[in-house]
Amino acid sequence: MGLYQFKLPDIGEGIAEAEIVAWHVKVGDTVDEDQQLADMMTDKATVEMESPVAGIVKKLAGEVGDQIAIGSVLVEIETEADAQPVRGTGEQAAGAQAAEAAAVAKVEQPMADGAEVPTREQEEAIPTLAEESVRAERRTEPKVEARRSTTPPSEAPLKTNGVGHKVLASPAVRQRARDLGIDLGQVKTASDRIRHADLDAFLLYNGGSVSGRGAAPRADETIKVVGLRRKIAENMQEAKRRIPHFALVEEFDMSALEETRAMMNRDRGGNPKLTVLPFLITAMARAVADWPMLNATFDDDANVVTRHGAVHMGVATQTDGGLMVPVIRNAQAMGVWELAKEIVRLSEAARTGKASRDELTGPTITISSLGPMGGVASTPVINPPQVATIAVNKLREMPVIVDGELEARKLMNLSLSCDHRVVDGWDAANFMQTMKGLIENPLRLLSA
Repeated sequence: MGLYQFKLPDIGEGIAEAEIVAWHVKVGDTVDEDQQLADMMTDKATVEMESPVAGIVKKLAGEVGDQIAIGSVLVEIETEADAQPVRGTGEQAAGAQAAEAAAVAKVEQPMADGAEVPTREQEEAIPTLAEESVRAERRTEPKVEARRSTTPPSEAPLKTNGVGHKVLASPAVRQRARDLGIDLGQVKTASDRIRHADLDAFLLYNGGSVSGRGAAPRADETIKVVGLRRKIAENMQEAKRRIPHFALVEEFDMSALEETRAMMNRDRGGNPKLTVLPFLITAMARAVADWPMLNATFDDDANVVTRHGAVHMGVATQTDGGLMVPVIRNAQAMGVWELAKEIVRLSEAARTGKASRDELTGPTITISSLGPMGGVASTPVINPPQVATIAVNKLREMPVIVDGELEARKLMNLSLSCDHRVVDGWDAANFMQTMKGLIENPLRLLSA
């Protein structure tokens, strides 16, 4: 028997250490050659480590979230062959290093700021918030001796209610009362049977408070922040620390655009269904032509601002592992149907972990939408080195006075966050007014 020490190989690009984001083995497991051992994340890549030998895992270097130095022992494996020298020199050491280098697997998709993100298997290994706690055990009711009766069980008389009469209740009402923790003997009813309406009245009268029998409090839990979630936390902290944000919220009348969108969707053929997002991206791409300071990146170390001619639109996308931002290249050259197709393709690629590095890096401005959950207003955080981002809030039908008459109109707020080192309030306000003129006039928006 021998002991093989698998050292963390040099991943390249001057990386000195890597974070353990997932273990695929534990001490005592039997592993085969080329079996996946762990997933390691650096600032630039996520790498899958595979075993160069077969044997039994004897020791792991650390826990998920720990940083491991390049060249240090990651896993010790007991093999059937003699111990393989990994600290020696010459051909033996070179062979071991080659085996370790072969363990470096494919580099997965990066985050919006260029850092790589976990694979789907890694995302599943990252701790998530616990599911809801199980309902507390229902209070045990006294057993009643079964009696022979012509009355069906569901029609058996209940406790005397507050009025002083014996009442009946259907099985559904009884079940609901148990779920709510309501003692049916305390429920008043004007009829001979307790109904759902009586339970509703009881809850209203008691202010929604019933007996102490309810859902158990959720247990405290400690979750280690690792992998993609750690990178998101670091990026957001750095963004808020270094960028002086300011926000501007503008209201847009979407009524005409919604009519246009509905008409186009009726005749869409094989195209994906249009959401408001392609129209908003089109408006942003056209507006930054007049206000290029918003379609820019700022290298604050070199103190250099680059105003980009092309619009590489970042589209914030929620995935199981966290927020990712796939990029629509040259959005200014696309029509709404092309944008709709690209949004669907990139969002699916991000969610399934198939997006390439190029598809997840280099946005010049970002749009983020939570759809119906978007709230009335928001203050999105800028993703450096960009200097502006827009959040789409929910669409609401509201009463509006138009030409002295009260009308129901479809309104939406857009929230713009800017880097005040680069963008002035005047520029931001003019940019939003340019967008407003396009969005509220769909024919102008869609014209060449």
